[in-house]
Amino acid sequence: MEYKRSNTQILKHTLSLTFALLLGVFFFSCSTSKAQNYTSQDRKAVKLFEEAKTYYQKREIDKTKELLLEAVEKDNQFIEALTLLAYIYMDAGKFDEAKASFKKTIAINPTAIPNNLFFLGEIELNEGNYEEASLAYSKFIQLEQVDPKLIDRSRESLTKIDFALASLNNPVEFSPKNLGPEINSEYAEYFPCLTVDQNTLLFTRRLPNPESPQGFNEDFYVAYKKGAQWTTAQNIHKPINTEFNEGAPSLSADGQILFFTACELYGNYGGNRKGNGSCDIFYAAKNGKNWTRPINLGKAINTNNWETQPSFSADGKTLYFIRGIRDRSGKRTGDIYVSTLDENNFWSKPQLLSATINTSGNEESVFIHPDGKTLFFSSDGHLGMGGLDIFMVKKDSVGNWGEPINLGYPINTHKNENSLLVSADGTTAFFASDREEGYGELDLYSFDLPKQFAPAKVSYFAGKIYDSETKEPLAAKFELIDLDNGEMIVESFSSKSTGEFLVSLPSGRNYALNASKEGYLFYSENFELKQNASSKNAVKKDVPLQPIKIGEKIILKNIFFETAKFNLKPNSKIELDKLSEFLKANDNLKIEISGHTDNVGNAAANKTLSLNRAKSVYNYLVDSGVPTNRLEWVGYGEEQPIAENTTAEGKAQNRRTEFKVVGIN
Repeated sequence: MEYKRSNTQILKHTLSLTFALLLGVFFFSCSTSKAQNYTSQDRKAVKLFEEAKTYYQKREIDKTKELLLEAVEKDNQFIEALTLLAYIYMDAGKFDEAKASFKKTIAINPTAIPNNLFFLGEIELNEGNYEEASLAYSKFIQLEQVDPKLIDRSRESLTKIDFALASLNNPVEFSPKNLGPEINSEYAEYFPCLTVDQNTLLFTRRLPNPESPQGFNEDFYVAYKKGAQWTTAQNIHKPINTEFNEGAPSLSADGQILFFTACELYGNYGGNRKGNGSCDIFYAAKNGKNWTRPINLGKAINTNNWETQPSFSADGKTLYFIRGIRDRSGKRTGDIYVSTLDENNFWSKPQLLSATINTSGNEESVFIHPDGKTLFFSSDGHLGMGGLDIFMVKKDSVGNWGEPINLGYPINTHKNENSLLVSADGTTAFFASDREEGYGELDLYSFDLPKQFAPAKVSYFAGKIYDSETKEPLAAKFELIDLDNGEMIVESFSSKSTGEFLVSLPSGRNYALNASKEGYLFYSENFELKQNASSKNAVKKDVPLQPIKIGEKIILKNIFFETAKFNLKPNSKIELDKLSEFLKANDNLKIEISGHTDNVGNAAANKTLSLNRAKSVYNYLVDSGVPTNRLEWVGYGEEQPIAENTTAEGKAQNRRTEFKVVGIN
């Protein structure tokens, strides 16, 4: 279903439609020719060839091949027989034998059947024999009375060959390292996904299963980072893994939500695995150590076509995925779509990504980096090395995608490269490969991503929300907002069972944190995520929520004033709106707003300043619609310090605005 396709499989699909059309032309020309117009004058060879055509039209391939080999044995210069034999080899994916037959016909007479040059070029390009492919395409273009569409394709391939040869002469840094026996086995491992803290790795493993129609079963395995090593990967079992295939996983930043693909149109495992089409996207949520039953994302995302390879953004709002169809030849082509969650948690109608990304070819293996602005994907429609190449594209400040950039050789080769994953810090990439030094079939590897392809550095913020009195974990809403521009970066919930959260955040910004839950005072905090932040120096913080009681107070840490003034700074609006929202949701509360200062300057002046600052907050809340009879304001100046006034840090803590519950109706 979702396993990584070989070059042979890709080339078979790529050539199938062209091959079918040209073979029809070939048969028509042969059937209307008289025996003396064949390239062979051997009557027995011609008779065998005519008989072979009859069997081929009945799709009795083994008998066709047997007769063609006899015909060639009678006359080894018989171009028509050698050509049909090459087509049969090509249709079976035996490209070495097909190439040998095509070469022989061209050596005898390159113009007898001109399309043989085109197919030879296709096979040589598929094998990375760029100079040989260029020679075949160039000769084909020079011929007369050939299909214009094949001329266009040949010219496109020549452009790819020029790019490939230039890339070979200018390789990028690339030193892949096998992830080791803890991750890789004698079977195929591919399609990795990673949490933003880079401590949980989930991937697909293909296991032999004689009872399956495909002969294999795809299951998900998971491993955890302990120090510098991975634990031995373990099957995640039911209800995710089943007797059917699961593929192409994508984890949320915190590892609490899993999106994946299943192709079970008629399946109904656990009541929720029935699909809408050939392949659908499902999701499940973590509940403690266990997963919930997978649920189909529904008709907003899934259609009667093929939806697969989801990539869920770190902000928890956007889903990228592949939607594709099969044409009459069986060739499958995909495009990249995107859908977003609205305020009611419904998925929007998926939209095609920019035409600068999607092509008339095949796009697959989409991955949105946690920075939300860098997309990696595979394509055979952009200028590349010949098969599926990996590309990187970035979104600009107004949300438009730029031009895709090929990751270059040897990351890309004449083979098909896909399923690239890049760590949150932008330094390490993961991919699947069947290299000779591996443990068997496809293995997972990592490598240092060249700096020219690196996305923006992203770190993470982790913590736990709990009841301040009982210490019990809470499932609470939390928001992370850019203090400089007011942009909502993350809006999510902590885990119901553990109260924990883990979110991806761009480095080099100042953030406001707000956490809230019904029956509790909201929590206010701010912090800076430094420019060089990474998973090694990420921000971690526990968040205690106080039950609503008379006398309980909260420091409003995101209310800011100019030095020695009581004018509210614009970035205070985030906190003030949160406080207004809280008071409107709890309309039985009466609060006191208090201002506080350090001990610098005159005590009387400080008390006046603190009173005016409290009044500024009071005025904002009244203007936002909070009744005046629910609000009091007071200035305590330097009378109620919460830290020593002997250090800059202590003085900063003492300069604060608070609110206290003074009444509950």
